[in-house]
Amino acid sequence: MRVYVPTTLNDLAVAHPEGVLEQSVAYAVTPALREWYVSDDLEELEYAALNRAALSSVRLLAADPKAPRRRVVVAVEVADSAVTPFPGDEYQDQASLGRVVLAGPVRLAKAAAVHADDADPDVEADVAAAADAIVAADRGDQDAQFTVDGAEDHELLWFATQEIPGLIA
Repeated sequence: MRVYVPTTLNDLAVAHPEGVLEQSVAYAVTPALREWYVSDDLEELEYAALNRAALSSVRLLAADPKAPRRRVVVAVEVADSAVTPFPGDEYQDQASLGRVVLAGPVRLAKAAAVHADDADPDVEADVAAAADAIVAADRGDQDAQFTVDGAEDHELLWFATQEIPGLIA
């Protein structure tokens, strides 16, 4: 099963030397995500899971003001048995659809790719604004939600795992 693990560049830099990302929450194509998205196209469903992980990366950025303002998601292949539903997610809002818990840390050697924002000042400004607004958006502030949605206007770039050193430099 492919899972999408939200992180930050700082956390990826810490994980890279040992090859282990200490993150237990990920996003995947779950039954709830399939039902909400109403599609049988696996590629579309995986893209939806990736976008939810990118939003989760914004939440991690909000908690780490020193991290570069770029969303980062690591795509990893794991055994189905290594994934369980997120506790308490019987009712999921749109942003949490597809959220799962991983049985153990993420081995970067198993990563298929890393998705990250471009190091463009305009992108970083929009992601920084989203990180600043995410708490208010969660409370129902529509203007803040508009700001958070602005980060989604930027597509995440695809990086091979061999490019991680350059990405975190």
